[in-house]
Amino acid sequence: MKSKIMIAAMALLVGVLSACEKRDYLLGLPEYDHHYYIAYVPYTNAQVTVNKNQAALLKFPVSFNSSFTRSYDAVAQYVLTPATIAGTGAAVLGADFNVVDKNGAVINPVNGKYSIVFPKAEKARDTIYIKLLNNQVPGARSVNIDLIENVTSEYRVDTMSVAFRRPLRIN
Repeated sequence: MKSKIMIAAMALLVGVLSACEKRDYLLGLPEYDHHYYIAYVPYTNAQVTVNKNQAALLKFPVSFNSSFTRSYDAVAQYVLTPATIAGTGAAVLGADFNVVDKNGAVINPVNGKYSIVFPKAEKARDTIYIKLLNNQVPGARSVNIDLIENVTSEYRVDTMSVAFRRPLRIN
């Protein structure tokens, strides 16, 4: 019995040691040197539910993932898309909520897109702010705040499928 256990242990050890392979992996590929990712923190597409009379700004932190410092500023973008929450009506920009800066000043989109600038394309965190307007229309309302891809001639800011959407339900 001992010899069978010993043989099995030696076979396992030989298998583990021989499975190790020494390879030289490249640290990065040049085509990805100017490719960055943005995602919500925490890294989920989880729904946020709030009361319409909430006075405090809603804060949606985002993470800009980069390993470099560049001569340009990278711009991430986001849009408001129709609600996907069952049993709710569409939340209306300017009636139910506004997109604002950290001081509460309204931000207007350019061609339907909002921007977050990351100076020198360095790894950082920033925040999307939403101000609720206490609309008295009855029933729950919702909207999605979606991070989107931004491709320029200098760089590409991409999204992560597990953290690109923040569904907002306003009760």
